[in-house]
Amino acid sequence: METQSSESPVRTPHLPQVTEPRNPGMELDLDWVRAVQANTSAIERRAATLPGRRSVKKDYQAAWLLKAITMIDLTTLSGDDTVGRVRRLCAKARQPVAPAVLQALDMPPITTGAVCVYHDMIETAVDALKGTGIPVAAVSTGFPAGLSPFHLRVAEIEESVKAGAEEIDIVISRRHVLSGDWQALYDEMKAFRVACGDAHVKAILATGELGSLRNVARASLVCVMAGADFIKTSTGKESVNATLPVSLVMIRAIRDYYDRTGYRVGYKPAGGISKAKDALVYLSLIKDELGDRWLQPDLYRFGASSLLGDIERQLEHYVTGAYSAGYRHSMG
Repeated sequence: METQSSESPVRTPHLPQVTEPRNPGMELDLDWVRAVQANTSAIERRAATLPGRRSVKKDYQAAWLLKAITMIDLTTLSGDDTVGRVRRLCAKARQPVAPAVLQALDMPPITTGAVCVYHDMIETAVDALKGTGIPVAAVSTGFPAGLSPFHLRVAEIEESVKAGAEEIDIVISRRHVLSGDWQALYDEMKAFRVACGDAHVKAILATGELGSLRNVARASLVCVMAGADFIKTSTGKESVNATLPVSLVMIRAIRDYYDRTGYRVGYKPAGGISKAKDALVYLSLIKDELGDRWLQPDLYRFGASSLLGDIERQLEHYVTGAYSAGYRHSMG
């Protein structure tokens, strides 16, 4: 995603020089929010057909998998993260695919879309990615539960931006959704957006804890009304993370918002997407529902780490005809 800065950041060749206007948000429209419904059975039927309806093979599959790599937020969010692990992850983000494989595919160097870490590893990641144009994303606002005092959550965002994070992944208060307090959710999201300043903000809905697809749809809409640059499914710490039905609901909220306002908002499924074949299904869903413009790193990301390893294995198989061992593609 582009940030508004007085200096033009270095960009790697695969990242588009987009000039997409940033979502400014709008006044909370409670009539629109309350009118939103979700036909669960129809949504689940549509999602169930996706893996069988969309299949890409050979050259096309390799091309889509390379595209998927450029949209990965390569992530480490463990209590035992170390400086060494984060530096190794950043090295992987800079060179996610073996040069020999890219050469065989006649591809220039590519990178992942971003590196996502906890606050205390921001400076390490920024230093390791210097000169690459790869943004550092930081999880914030009391991640993953989002239950720390509000002023501390706002302060955490401000500190992460000061440390060099260009993207902030915040978590919403699930209780606002479960109690239907849409004004409180809007005000919270608005405050987080202001605290981010020029850094782009991804609103994590923690959809596995929202109770219904209707709640997911309404929460998605409220967050984009409040100025979210992205909406994201999960922290990766819930028992249920990204799913196709939830994704369908969220991207249709994005589409409805674009149709009404003309502003594009990004989407990030996170948690549980670990296989290349699953990534292809998610990308086909985006292409079907939102169109090609959303198939760029400034509007679509995968929140993942192990996904990259499986994509690498698939690409090597395409080039060599043999699968490599999983340990050859460690993340850190």
